[in-house]
Amino acid sequence: MMKKNTIVLLLFTWLGLLAGTLAARWLATVPGMEVLSRSVEARWSPAADLIVFSFDLNVHIQLSLLSIIGAVAAIWIYRRL
Repeated sequence: MMKKNTIVLLLFTWLGLLAGTLAARWLATVPGMEVLSRSVEARWSPAADLIVFSFDLNVHIQLSLLSIIGAVAAIWIYRRL
């Protein structure tokens, strides 16, 4: 039995999101699959200029229903290990 840890869970979740996103892109042109492959975008861009140093960070996330299904499936597989 495999020792469960946080890094493996995060890896499984990331791979599930990636697999779901790829499936959504491949199925985007299939009639009737628009509901599963439609994505919602979220952007976050914090920035600061503190005289001594400044930073600018851009985070862009696109989630679709298939991405979420992939992440849930990955977590389910992780729990089964």
